[in-house]
Amino acid sequence: MSSRIASTALQRGRCSHTQTDKGTGMNQEPQDMDPARLAVTGRTEAFSDGVFAIVITLLILDVRAPTSEPSGLLGDLLAQWPAYLGYLTSFLYVGVIWLNHHALFNRIQRIDKGLNLTNLVLLLTTAFLPFPTSVLATAIQDGDPRNISVAVALYALVAGLMCASWLLIFSYLGRHPDLLTGVDAAFFRRERVRAWTGILGYTAAGALGSVTSVAAPLVLLLALPVFYFITSHGLARKTHV
Repeated sequence: MSSRIASTALQRGRCSHTQTDKGTGMNQEPQDMDPARLAVTGRTEAFSDGVFAIVITLLILDVRAPTSEPSGLLGDLLAQWPAYLGYLTSFLYVGVIWLNHHALFNRIQRIDKGLNLTNLVLLLTTAFLPFPTSVLATAIQDGDPRNISVAVALYALVAGLMCASWLLIFSYLGRHPDLLTGVDAAFFRRERVRAWTGILGYTAAGALGSVTSVAAPLVLLLALPVFYFITSHGLARKTHV
């Protein structure tokens, strides 16, 4: 008799717990979710943060102590201004990418293999940024116009590919609303405008580098990270709560 009472109480407790969960409005795991296909985002976010941290640290390696003649240290330090500008620009840019990545994953509840792959493409292009940054800073410091044009084109190419990787992510999420939380798939379809802005903007910067002085493409290269900082929560201000 006592065992029947205990069994009945246990069943009631389970029913009550289920009703409480539904009453809270919390997101619950889909009953048909395949653990091999979908996973929580924690490991992906931690891995991505580690890559961003390494990339942002590597940038300082391009700022080196000059070898100077007696009484020439100040002039040599000042002559390295392209390296300082390149470091500052790319440091801020990687920081902006991290802010956008953080805002992105605030809207993602689950992750699958396809999203992991597109995220890896983004990390690949971001991790490559220190190289064109170093090339551009060295070319500007040397002052050869042809080399500067090539360096601007290289930087624009890598940054444009990075924007294309965002386009892949936005397009993928636009087709997989089951991965999202707080927004609908249409939000990420609209976000493709931001990715196309970067692709076209960096293409224009690369083209300008071959026909004008370095100032014009540099202004564009500096303006695009500012745009992505301002719009890091999206063009349609649907902020996740």
